[in-house]
Amino acid sequence: MSFSVYPPPKNVKFLKNRTSIENRSYVKLRARHSPIFTEALRRFVKNCHHSLEITFGNIDPQECLVTIEIRKIKSQHPEYYELVNSDAGIALYATQEIGLFRGLATLEQILKQCSTQLPHFRISDEPDFKKRGVMLDVSRCKVPTLETLKKLIDRFADLKYNQLQLYTEHTFAFSQHPSVWAQSSPYTASDMMFILQYCQERYIELVPNLNCFGHFERWLRHPDYKKFAECPEGFIHPVDQSKIPYGSTLKPNKQSLGLLNELYSEYLPLFDSPSFNVGGDEPWELGKGWSAATCIEKGVTQTYVDFMLKIKGLSEKHGKTMMFWSDIVLKQPESLKTLSKDLIAMNWGYEGNHPFKRECEQVAKQGIPYYVCPGTSSWNSLTGRTTNMTSNLSNAARNGIRYDAMGYLVTDWGDHGHHQYLPLSYPGFALGACESWNHKASKNLDLEDMLNTIFFNEETSTSAKVILQLGRASDLAQTPKINSTIFNQLLFNDNINNKNTPTNENLNRCEEEFTDIKSQLSLLRSEDSNVLRLEIKNAIAMARLGIQRLRSARGEKMNKTKLREDLALIINQHETLWLSRNRSGGLVESTRRLLKINLHPNG
Repeated sequence: MSFSVYPPPKNVKFLKNRTSIENRSYVKLRARHSPIFTEALRRFVKNCHHSLEITFGNIDPQECLVTIEIRKIKSQHPEYYELVNSDAGIALYATQEIGLFRGLATLEQILKQCSTQLPHFRISDEPDFKKRGVMLDVSRCKVPTLETLKKLIDRFADLKYNQLQLYTEHTFAFSQHPSVWAQSSPYTASDMMFILQYCQERYIELVPNLNCFGHFERWLRHPDYKKFAECPEGFIHPVDQSKIPYGSTLKPNKQSLGLLNELYSEYLPLFDSPSFNVGGDEPWELGKGWSAATCIEKGVTQTYVDFMLKIKGLSEKHGKTMMFWSDIVLKQPESLKTLSKDLIAMNWGYEGNHPFKRECEQVAKQGIPYYVCPGTSSWNSLTGRTTNMTSNLSNAARNGIRYDAMGYLVTDWGDHGHHQYLPLSYPGFALGACESWNHKASKNLDLEDMLNTIFFNEETSTSAKVILQLGRASDLAQTPKINSTIFNQLLFNDNINNKNTPTNENLNRCEEEFTDIKSQLSLLRSEDSNVLRLEIKNAIAMARLGIQRLRSARGEKMNKTKLREDLALIINQHETLWLSRNRSGGLVESTRRLLKINLHPNG
């Protein structure tokens, strides 16, 4: 008899004997613990299949299921723990309460698999990365309900994450800026206090995240804030050459710093984390407007670095170490030499073959603390990207470990309307936790069992199977896309009938795969299977509508009325499903993109 634990422990040794645990009904404590750990232990007892009581008493060893003790052991890592099962029952040791908490997460999974007989074993465990976190995009466009966040935080605790970031552009209710967040259903200060406490009770650090410099368009689109824009009348986007009618980048001057200082003064006191992610990525129009002369004199990268160092000063004024996205400085690696060492670079990349090796080596060579930041690969996908997700998460862990990254952050974005449904991100959350805790043992994990164990808890694993299968459907098209799937591009883009689109034969394979997935949906038995079933159906409906658009562009005869009806059903279902997990803010924007779909592109 053995068991599987996610993330997999570092060292597990099974012994020959077994112990019956049916009549063991006590959790014995050797000393008093903090209120946070005591409450965590109460949740553990409640979640166990056994009827357990907590005691300090001198009970018969044959009645004791687990004994918990803080003691000095060989590792100095705060999250290190040991679990030993013998005839005397289970012993859980750690040097700190957070280590005990990690051990309880492991033990809970073991007990769910071994309800009567438990093999003797020895586990000693600690993570590869000191900091392991998830970043949720709560600005484009989904703002999860507090109930949704609570469920996610519970699962993140099970997965032994110790950090959470909520990517924020405009979805916080700043008291002096209601026009910015009015339509977004923002989190309030009270909400953030609640989220912080919920995280603290699960040994998760809530790291403040408020993007600035680049990606500031949610502010700069409003008339009262145009004065802060590098290009107040808009710019040509360098990626798709589209005309953006408002700015997205702050002008790097004192006026902008004054605005940021005001925002930080209201936002940062809500957090006890010593770190603060200021973002700063993709300042698309820097040097194209207000700062043109400075950028000609100094160069765009140095102008960027100079302003980011001033933002760093604001962060330090509020007692925080600045985190920032490192994409701009990595374009000119020599600029890394100009950075101080008391900040944290966030090295992001979302393709399976992203050059993490080169970039990690460059940052590490300069002695700059940094994280590797892969992603769930769910955004711009409709269906997920299981194959890319797996490679991306492993690539980041491998090179982060090799070049001494201090942290590993799994990002989950909502680009262009956040049309993907939350369960499509579950595989990335689960595998990212495994890769960051024990990369070496994560190479050959049973992804289906992992996903089912953490998120679905079904006897047959059907929910996990179809989520992963849906995420592999785009592989059948044999037209890989960067940061998206072909299905997403076929649904939303107009110039789609070109040599980079799938053959009709491959389209048929995709359609057959969707049919197979839908045939399994009646077997879903997870806690939220009713919602999940509808989410998968609508994801498939969107992907299939994209395929129909391509067929139309190729001259195939389509039933126009049927296509319009299909789109109307998709929109109606999307709006309903949105509200099952998220606040209403952002839904109009997301739906607007669906409404703009041209059902008969000319190619």
